[in-house]
Amino acid sequence: NRRKKKGDSILENPSIPNPFPELCCSPFASVLSASLLPKATSRKKQVIKVYSEDDTSRALEVPSDITARDVCQLLILKNHYVDDHSWTLFEQLTHTGLGRALEDHELVMEVQSNWVMEEETKLYFRKNYGKYEFFKNPLSFFPDHMISFPSETNAALSHSGILQMFLSSSTYPEIHGYLHAKEQGKKSWKKLYFLLRRSGLYFSTKGTSKEPRHLQFFCEFSNSDMYMSLTGKKISGAPTNYGFCFKPNKSGGTRDLKQLCADDEQSRTCWMTAIRLLKYGMQLYQNYMQPYQGRSGCSPLNITPMRSISENSLVAMDFSGHRSRIIENPTEALSVAVEEGLAWRRRGCLRLNSHGSPIAMSNMGMSIHRSQSWFHHKISREEAQRLILQHGLVDGVFLVRDSQSNPKTFVLSLSHGLKIKHFQIVPLEDDGKLFYTLDDGHTRFTDLIQLVEFYQLNKGVLPCKLKHYCARIAL
Repeated sequence: NRRKKKGDSILENPSIPNPFPELCCSPFASVLSASLLPKATSRKKQVIKVYSEDDTSRALEVPSDITARDVCQLLILKNHYVDDHSWTLFEQLTHTGLGRALEDHELVMEVQSNWVMEEETKLYFRKNYGKYEFFKNPLSFFPDHMISFPSETNAALSHSGILQMFLSSSTYPEIHGYLHAKEQGKKSWKKLYFLLRRSGLYFSTKGTSKEPRHLQFFCEFSNSDMYMSLTGKKISGAPTNYGFCFKPNKSGGTRDLKQLCADDEQSRTCWMTAIRLLKYGMQLYQNYMQPYQGRSGCSPLNITPMRSISENSLVAMDFSGHRSRIIENPTEALSVAVEEGLAWRRRGCLRLNSHGSPIAMSNMGMSIHRSQSWFHHKISREEAQRLILQHGLVDGVFLVRDSQSNPKTFVLSLSHGLKIKHFQIVPLEDDGKLFYTLDDGHTRFTDLIQLVEFYQLNKGVLPCKLKHYCARIAL
């Protein structure tokens, strides 16, 4: 046998077949090309600290390219929360009283790199029901007196037509109206007529004139972030409680803020929503649609939860007579369900004492609400409004709290029509029994849980049903 010389290979001996011909293009080629080798996928990790509403915190080791949505998903999994697509990361600047909800696609490390040492900044994990509400009901976010469309556009736009125009790269509705602006380097505020266009935010130097020679540039958005004032007039000395501002990335502090103030919440919401759409465009719509991607039967603008087959087979039954019957009328089915719930609640109020006799736990009924997530013990009216504002001014966002003016009563604070309204819950005593009512005794409830459950199904004297409760999330 001839000894092999250095450099010989199986390719030079035709009697030995090559089992991997696709890997060898020449006798001198490497058996495994670089493209077939696994690439190094080591991602740099960093530690971030996220706070909850009770100011407890949790440290997380995350990749450096993690998004705000991914951090929320991680916390949802770790804490076993229900993912209803309303969770958000909230950036709060403590000293200046400013805050903003991070967009789902924003890189958390990039946000933190813009923080300055002088400012105490925290990330909070909380719900924000109003994050994408304008996609569901844009007409209520853009009032007619604040929006103008291009002359060639039909003024009577449909629900989806307004959204398509906002997201279009060629056209953009003009937002206009009065805002109070804080003069640079001064404590005084000046009321000016502002216009929002694709190129930025402008104000008119002559009344409400929109002529180019009267428009002066105020701010652009690509290199700045928009914040909402959480403290109202207290810190900034603004003329109203509806302030917002623009903070340049990596700015030196409050001296670089461009501060504005609206006359009401509807105006502030309109300006801030339009600026978000202007800055992020289709990215916002993709963020909104991401949880619903791949679900059959989901319309982009009218998303409804799918019912299971077993759920569709359920029917409402009435067992009060000699024979059971199916309840065909939906209104009757709802009233029967409510009555069944109230009867169950009444039976639940009876407990056995030490001798085995049933007793009415009136003391328990007076304090059982304290274990509920929607109840907030001894918070002020201003604190209640701040909590609801943070959770988003969507119809039906609510909480229940103790009344400050009357220690024996409670207050239901509710968001409706971009306003926060407060309704007093009054205790009534009848035949030695204690009840609670919102409508001067016409509708009575044995405890606050029963009251909240009722108004989650019926709006009654309220402007809307109770839909989303404000809770202090613990990590």
